[in-house]
Amino acid sequence: MISFLWFILIGGLVGWLAGKLIKGSGFGLLGNILVGVAGAIVGKLVFGLLGLGTSNVIGEIVTGVAGAIILLWLIARIRSRS
Repeated sequence: MISFLWFILIGGLVGWLAGKLIKGSGFGLLGNILVGVAGAIVGKLVFGLLGLGTSNVIGEIVTGVAGAIILLWLIARIRSRS
């Protein structure tokens, strides 16, 4: 249970940071958590393809923020084509 709460907390932080860096504002609590969790997945995939990994919380946050920024950038590109 504690690891799940930690996962949600880190997801919220990552989503909030990515929202600040890309759009200038957050997406609300649930939106930040969803962006953060999805960003962590994308970040782990991209960093894994590059042969990079993390071993601590700071690395996980950096990976998650990088993945969330990639995710938000892709979403913005898709929306601009519509």
